Order: sequence, then structure tokens, then C-alpha cells
Amino acid sequence: MGIVQLPSKAILFTGLIYNISAHPQNIHRTLEEEFGSVCLTSRTFSFDETDYYREEMGAELLREFIAFDALINMESIPDIKLCTNRIEMELFSKNSRRLVNIDPGYLTHGKVILATTKNFQHRLYLGKGIYGEVTLRYRKTSFIPWEWTYKDYRRDESIEFFNKLRHIYRTKMKGFS
Repeated sequence: MGIVQLPSKAILFTGLIYNISAHPQNIHRTLEEEFGSVCLTSRTFSFDETDYYREEMGAELLREFIAFDALINMESIPDIKLCTNRIEMELFSKNSRRLVNIDPGYLTHGKVILATTKNFQHRLYLGKGIYGEVTLRYRKTSFIPWEWTYKDYRRDESIEFFNKLRHIYRTKMKGFS
């Protein structure tokens, strides 16, 4: 029989997809007010891997990742996802159409977990209508994708961000040992 142990904390990030007309500084400020100071921001790049959001959000979409300084308990991710859904609808929607998509997740030493409302064969139910997906896994010297990993998470810019974030996370975790 295994011994039950609580997991270490994780570092929170959000993946942002937003219309070019949205004001990223407002998005950043809102997320900082909710989740605390930012420790890392990715480069902004075009989100052109899919047309999934085009009808709702428009054609010229941008992708960005933001990570937060404070570590979180992993079991809080369903509440965080519900919070980001509320922020999208209350603060960044126009005529019931979102201008911003905010997908929270967390990173640990070995994986990047993305929270989602969409169930699928490779996702585990976390509670409160939220599912979790291991989007990237760490292998030898870098994060690598799975067969189901979204194309924008496979991009060099994304992998670079998560590798940098892993370094920050490892440094923070040394303070706990």
C-alpha cells in the first residue's frame, strides 16, 4: 500500500488568446489583481493555428502566456478556471461575445496542466465542471508535446516560455526544501 502524500505546490499561468483590438494592459492588470504579481510573460505571437475562435472573437487574434509569482495548491485550479471564465464574460465581452479567452493552468517539475471545461478521452475530471489535461511533459532538457497537445502549445515560443517558467519554479521550490 502506498502512503498518501500531499503534492508540492505548482506555479500558475494563464494562456491568453485575444482580439487585436483588446487592450492587453487591461487584461494583465485584471489578472494581476486576481492572482498576484507576474513573474514571467511570453512574447506575443499570432494565433493562427485554428479558426476555432474566429466567429466569436474575430480574425486577428494574438496568443500570450503569463505566469504568476505565487505558488498554488493544485486542487485550486477548478476554482481558478471558474474565476477566469467569469472575468472573460464580465470584463472582456461585448454583446455576449468574448474578446479574450483566458485558460489557466499550472506547471510542476514534470508537466504542464491545462484546465478546461471540455471533456475528452485524455482529460480527467477535477470537479465543478472542470477537466485537466497534461498538455506538455518534461523530458531530459525540455518540455515536449503529446499527440493531443494544441498546435499553439507546440510552437517554439510556447516551449521556450514553459522551459523558462520551469526554471523559475525550480528556484522557488528550492526555498521550500
